[in-house]
Amino acid sequence: MSETLTAEPSITSAASIKYMNTNVSNITLTIEGMHCGACVRRVTQALERVPGTTVEEVRIGAARVHSEDSAPLIAALAKAGYPAHPEQL
Repeated sequence: MSETLTAEPSITSAASIKYMNTNVSNITLTIEGMHCGACVRRVTQALERVPGTTVEEVRIGAARVHSEDSAPLIAALAKAGYPAHPEQL
């Protein structure tokens, strides 16, 4: 059985463990003032400028991102003219 194993699964496992040990979390934001595709584009650009953030989805009224903290995201959106707050579950 050990003869069929390769080094590749170990590399994948190590990468997964490394990702799980980071402080990155999924954040869903409710965003006010978005009305059209241009708004979605501006919000996406504002979020992408925040270091350490990966934008998963932006749609009218909300965004899902991967980041360590929502505060810089909310500040970037406010600067772009879109008030936002973390979605309440």
